Amino acid sequence: MIARRALLLMVGGLVLAGGGHATGAYRSAVAAADARIARRSSVIETGAGPLEYAVAGDGPPLMMIHGTGGGFDQGLLFAYRLRDRGFRIVAPSRFGYLRSAFPDDASPAHQADILVELLDHLGIDRLAVAGGSAGALTAAEFALRHPDRCSHLVLLVPAANLTGRDPVEFTALQRVAVDLVLGSDAAFWSLSTLAPRQMIRTLLATDPALLSQVAPDERRRAALILDGLMPISRKADGLRTDARWAGAPSSTAYQDIAVPTLILSCEDDLFGTAATARLLAERIPRARLIVWPEGGHIWLGRDADVAQEIVAFVRAEAG
Repeated sequence: MIARRALLLMVGGLVLAGGGHATGAYRSAVAAADARIARRSSVIETGAGPLEYAVAGDGPPLMMIHGTGGGFDQGLLFAYRLRDRGFRIVAPSRFGYLRSAFPDDASPAHQADILVELLDHLGIDRLAVAGGSAGALTAAEFALRHPDRCSHLVLLVPAANLTGRDPVEFTALQRVAVDLVLGSDAAFWSLSTLAPRQMIRTLLATDPALLSQVAPDERRRAALILDGLMPISRKADGLRTDARWAGAPSSTAYQDIAVPTLILSCEDDLFGTAATARLLAERIPRARLIVWPEGGHIWLGRDADVAQEIVAFVRAEAG
């Protein structure tokens, strides 16, 4: 019965999508998405083509690498409490997202190498690097390949296949929904408008029941993360690449990471990153692990805790 209701919601969403382009609400949503990302970022030319990035705040630099469906704006959102705590946030858009290039080699390792060019451009010798979800793959490769440029590593709800089995297993119904949504701005907008709680569960891997248990600012953050997936059409290459690299058995030599490492996750993350976090903590020498009982994949209700742990970790290690 639940599956049938979900399917009806999805079908209804697609009906809306068919006429979405003609509605004022859809046009407003597209305009809002365009306004959110317009004039907030810069682009440099690199060995892999254009690389988009944004910088916000003052203080010691920290690079926040966004997750699946994000871009520089998601990186800024993930790190806004860190900015308020006195960090200068560097937020790139990874390969295939927004205005960044999508080269033939879009691997996390290649992305990590190209991010060195961004640091050179910004005149930053060394900084803390954090990666959320699929962005943790690039963050780990950066720490591994460029330890002279990485002072600290933070892996936040890390997505990685460490067991030979994809930790994110969608049902057939979820796969249909994901494929439909990720292929169309109109479909994404329609389903987000019609069934936002289902989208939070399916795409953000977080139990929507938590929304009633957290403060208003955390509910707002969840909405911003979901809304921030727009425009989905400008992220299609990145989304497909993330699915490939996060789902395939990882080749990263985590045991060779030598920089101080903090790993954060939530037990009820529907993408199973708590188990991944524990495996990473076993492989990365002297890694510090924190797993909260609730919060889902977007650490709902835990954003202040996440920021506090990162600040304490970076400042303590620096001291």
